[in-house]
Amino acid sequence: MPGFDDRWRDAPDYVLGITRDIWEDRRIDSLLGYYGPDLVVRSPASVVVGNAGIIAATEATLAEFPDRELLGEDVIWCPTGDDSFLSSHRLICTATHSGPGMYGAPTGRRLRYRILADCWCRANAVQDEWLVRDQGAIVRQMGQDLVEWTRDLIAREGGPEACVKPLTPATDVAGPYDGRGNDSEYGQALADLLQRIMSGAFSAIAAGYDRAAELAYPGHVTGAGHADADRFWLSLRSAFPSALFAVDHVIGMTDPLSPPRAAVRWSLTGRHDGWGAFGAPTGAEVYVMGITHAEFGPRGLRREWTLIDETAIWKQILLATGAA
Repeated sequence: MPGFDDRWRDAPDYVLGITRDIWEDRRIDSLLGYYGPDLVVRSPASVVVGNAGIIAATEATLAEFPDRELLGEDVIWCPTGDDSFLSSHRLICTATHSGPGMYGAPTGRRLRYRILADCWCRANAVQDEWLVRDQGAIVRQMGQDLVEWTRDLIAREGGPEACVKPLTPATDVAGPYDGRGNDSEYGQALADLLQRIMSGAFSAIAAGYDRAAELAYPGHVTGAGHADADRFWLSLRSAFPSALFAVDHVIGMTDPLSPPRAAVRWSLTGRHDGWGAFGAPTGAEVYVMGITHAEFGPRGLRREWTLIDETAIWKQILLATGAA
């Protein structure tokens, strides 16, 4: 790990280790070292530049969810030079809504949801990041309606003109990492499979997925098999039938004691012009950032984890239609 502290054995050890330092061990001050001063963090809900904003957000989250744990399920990564790497890590998060904050007055509700995040790391710090949190799972587990919660969030942020704007090509900020991943056959297999599905070849699911594939989708929804995969991807694509689907980053890797696996960051850019996961078509311009992790076995894709932020999509629809 040239350029990184000797404490870290490898990239997964670094990514999971700093996550624990920051959250469970309460070393929020370590963000001054672990996050670069000009870091760009893109989530579907916002774009944050600089670690000062990240520190404030971390403190606010811990005040609202003081027992929050981030359990690392996997780190899929590739080197991007002699002294840097790009990791795509998957976290299962547990927390109790014990304090006031972004999600309102404390409810005592116990939450369980996932985060997928791509981080470019160099000089012992995260320098560039793309993160998708399962906001739909959090809001539903709070007992709230996604659309009404999003509408209320816009109001609490000061209304349509003043509210925090979601990530779009117009609000994005260029960071230091502009790589595309690696050339692993498994990364390419996942990218090709998603391209085929989003091009309308939904038969690719039966051809490319294990019949008993385990599936994890937004809203902390789990499923198994071809029908559940078809249901998720078709409902998403049908909501944005004319939107441009793009594969933005691809990693694949093999490790001892682990199945071959891959991570793909992708996007949809276009109009909400179809019936599907987001109700009646509105014509709103929408940008969707998604991340998919997958494991492969002898009969194709055997496990899949895909996340989008449903509330960020609804926020764009509400702002565009004047329904906020």
